[in-house]
Amino acid sequence: MVFQKRAISILLAFLVAAVIVSAQSKLPRSNPEAEGVSSDSIIKFIDAAGNSQHEMHSVMVLRHGKVIAEGWWKPYSADLKHTMYSVSKTFTATAIGFAVAEKRLSVNDKVVSFFPAQLPDTVSTNLNELTVKDLLSMSVGQQPDPTPLAVTGESPWVSSFMRMPIVNKPGTKFLYNSLGSYMLSAIVQKVTGQRVVDYLRPRLFEPLGIDGMDWEIDPAGINSGGWGLRVKTEDMAKVGQLYLQKGKWNGRQILPAAWIEEATTKKIDQAPDMPQAQRDSSDWNQGYAYQIWRSRNNGYRADGAFGQYILVLPEKDAVIVITSESPNMQDELNIVWKYLLPAFKEKELPPSKSTSELKEILSKLSLRAPATSSSPLEKVISGKTFSIEQNDMNVSALSFNFKNNTCFVSLKTDTATYEIQFGNGEWKPGVTNKKGPSLVARAKGYFVGLPPPKIASSYQWKDDKTLELKIRYIESPHTEIIVCHFEGNDITADFGNSFDKNPANKKPPLKGKM
Repeated sequence: MVFQKRAISILLAFLVAAVIVSAQSKLPRSNPEAEGVSSDSIIKFIDAAGNSQHEMHSVMVLRHGKVIAEGWWKPYSADLKHTMYSVSKTFTATAIGFAVAEKRLSVNDKVVSFFPAQLPDTVSTNLNELTVKDLLSMSVGQQPDPTPLAVTGESPWVSSFMRMPIVNKPGTKFLYNSLGSYMLSAIVQKVTGQRVVDYLRPRLFEPLGIDGMDWEIDPAGINSGGWGLRVKTEDMAKVGQLYLQKGKWNGRQILPAAWIEEATTKKIDQAPDMPQAQRDSSDWNQGYAYQIWRSRNNGYRADGAFGQYILVLPEKDAVIVITSESPNMQDELNIVWKYLLPAFKEKELPPSKSTSELKEILSKLSLRAPATSSSPLEKVISGKTFSIEQNDMNVSALSFNFKNNTCFVSLKTDTATYEIQFGNGEWKPGVTNKKGPSLVARAKGYFVGLPPPKIASSYQWKDDKTLELKIRYIESPHTEIIVCHFEGNDITADFGNSFDKNPANKKPPLKGKM
């Protein structure tokens, strides 16, 4: 009996400790008016974003270090990671900052000094002069961007980078260069013996209470650096708040304030000859820092394709985080500037009825599933398999089964069979080994080192003979869309995605017979 009581006491103590740790790992919460922000303005932002061309997945607004508004458009949710694309670059630069603080390297170190065995036979003057700082500030001097060629080729990425001609003197001309960001990751691994994600774990992730992150690796086992990181929305907010607080967290200086200052101030002008009027309307021409974009309104941001943002506004003591799939990232930021920027006031605001209205709106955000639908063909094709003609996607068979408002689809390729469930009028959650669409899908390291994708899927009959299947890869910005047209015993299946509208990239439809 004594042993049982002691065991129960220990278990209770453990549970209490776990709750405390969990609570400490979350950012403090408040309401907008208490932190001098207008709830009504945030509502207008949510409305404008929801009625825009941008598909919003999450938003989180911080003021004075507290979360004052947060929301996820279902089926996206707070517990899901989200592909960061180039927001990853800021995390890689943060790793460089820790390495500099630990005197493992300096920003003036020559890049060639880290990889003597991977240099070309002839080292040019520009390559020999290239520094870590030039990598950080996107001023390598290569032309054009070498990333697509290097990450899809057979050579090691470091060697490929070293072989690419540097036509401009390093440090003099801006060119967005994700392979340069990869080189920063490779340098961190070289001087620490750890991948960036592992090096950051005790220095950044654990102090901020960030867990569950993952990061793609290249064929050599190096984190891709310029892309491939996945973290949750609140994790993004924590990193933004750390930068806003000049590297201090819970009273502890985990990253030197001097590094934050250096990393966030302008290092190079993207377009020195741009007319001022044009510059004033662009968030991509305010200067570039260390893998961080300077923004209008004296802000700066970590910035990823399709609208992944950690926007830091020091003058407002605010951080704004967005995940989305946006076709026009400048327009998305314009909505932030129009509705959220004026919402930040100097003093606490009186209580407002809009506060509870905002909370209600944020709790009910969702991306609607296609409407409920049916077709007489469901009985005809249910349980049947269509053999697919030879194709570039290596799909050999498609089968369908309709039951209980769910369409069970089996897609067979020459290497695997994927079983996916699609809801009728709802998003059906699931997990698949089928890799989703991505800007970096052709890279050798795409999705290497990551767990199977989480998905939410739905179907809709566009007409009696046309079935549209949507697979949302809910830890990424993207959706795969498969349109199947049935004619007698024949099927055509058209595979597309939610972001690539270029006709030149469209694959021909698959054809098959039952």
